[in-house]
Amino acid sequence: MKTTVLKSNQVKRSWHKIDLKDQILGRVATQLAFHLMGKNKPLTSPNLDNGDFVIAINADNIKVTGKKLEQKLYQRHSGFPGGFKEFTLKEMMSRDSRKVIEHAVKGMLPKNKLRRPRMRRLKVYIDSKHPYEDQLKTKKVK
Repeated sequence: MKTTVLKSNQVKRSWHKIDLKDQILGRVATQLAFHLMGKNKPLTSPNLDNGDFVIAINADNIKVTGKKLEQKLYQRHSGFPGGFKEFTLKEMMSRDSRKVIEHAVKGMLPKNKLRRPRMRRLKVYIDSKHPYEDQLKTKKVK
């Protein structure tokens, strides 16, 4: 028995389109992170970025359970005195729902040098229109 080791020139990326309409935020974020890391492929390697491109559509129609719309907080700090900002999930969804999904997926990816290139392959759109129809026609659609 021989163990096959994946090399960077053997990486084949496919495209996945995932509809976020009426799906739970955390459950769909794990699915997006799974495809970005390439865990759905038979040959995976933790030191290589062999994930796929993921198009997430209908980001405005994502659902959350419980009282998360009012209670879940997003915090940031500018680094200056008095620069602390705090937003609820409802405020973030009204501003830009794409950032909520990107934040959830980013938190589920490993914290290493491969995180940024993986996040670049995630394309999130508010409605069902996106410019990647040609790639989806030639590649596998899920």
